[in-house]
Amino acid sequence: MSGSAEAHPATPGLSRTNALAVLRAAGEASRLRILALLADAELNVKDLTQILAQSQPRISRHLKLMAEAGLITRFREGSWVFFRLADSGPEGALASAIVASLDPADLTLARDHARAEAVQKARAEAAQVYFKAHAAEWDSIRALHVAESQVELAMDEPLGQGPFDLLVDLGTGTGRILELFGPRAAKALGFDLNHDMLAYARMKLERAGLGHAQVRHGDLYNVPLPDGAADAVVVHQVLHFLDDPAAVVAEAARVLAPGGKLLVVDFAPHELEFLREQSAHRRLGFSRDQLGRMLESAGLKLERFRELSPGPAEGKLTVSLWLGIKPVTTGKKKRLSPKVEVAA
Repeated sequence: MSGSAEAHPATPGLSRTNALAVLRAAGEASRLRILALLADAELNVKDLTQILAQSQPRISRHLKLMAEAGLITRFREGSWVFFRLADSGPEGALASAIVASLDPADLTLARDHARAEAVQKARAEAAQVYFKAHAAEWDSIRALHVAESQVELAMDEPLGQGPFDLLVDLGTGTGRILELFGPRAAKALGFDLNHDMLAYARMKLERAGLGHAQVRHGDLYNVPLPDGAADAVVVHQVLHFLDDPAAVVAEAARVLAPGGKLLVVDFAPHELEFLREQSAHRRLGFSRDQLGRMLESAGLKLERFRELSPGPAEGKLTVSLWLGIKPVTTGKKKRLSPKVEVAA
């Protein structure tokens, strides 16, 4: 099975009664198959009914029992609910140990895995249709500024190598930031409201083998994370779409731990009015001081600022990078436990 099925370190706290309840929840042939599948990918009820060729009520009952036992976690994305193997707590450790003990050469499990790949391929193709429909628009905007490779290289140094306990990408879109910087974190989460984008991002992360990097449907003005949960937050080319960018900066600051980093990438002020109608841009860029004040109001210190100006043949938009740091007020920097869960 995939690397996500590796056993967790021993975690104290599971009583004999709870351990028996968890084992009973896993102790059924179909549930073992589901656990093996959810160790490899996030799946919904429809996916599992196709893979296991079982009815929706039966699959739903299996999932309910295992979720109640803590073997799997659930999260809502619009009208759909996705499930994955629990990755925290003693129940998650036991779930991973159960999956790790299964024989990967088992014929039933191998067939399940092959059908799961077919289901994921169909989902990825549907996401690609959406992506291709909008690719021309995105390409036209990218042509107006320096190459994305230059922007990504410029992001690398201020963000730093980590390692981060939790890295958060607000407005994750296609999941590119998680692809780039997710390997520097024990856990990486991307939030977006666009279901098609999330499907595309999920497909890319699964193909890249980044099981610890996940995407969630989430409102950037109300991120479903506790205060101080993240070591690093990235907001890449998102603020110019928003009515209230300062509120998202404040929300990013809320979820940062003391000493944590907020890296914002967006356009400098420009006069390309057609982007309002053509691409739904609400703001025509931000000045150094304008976004600096947002960071300050959110309780962050502007640590670095950089502009990437296009050459004569490259375009008309300058890309700016702001790095904000959350001050450490007392004691040591708060560290996030890797066991943070994102509730549905």
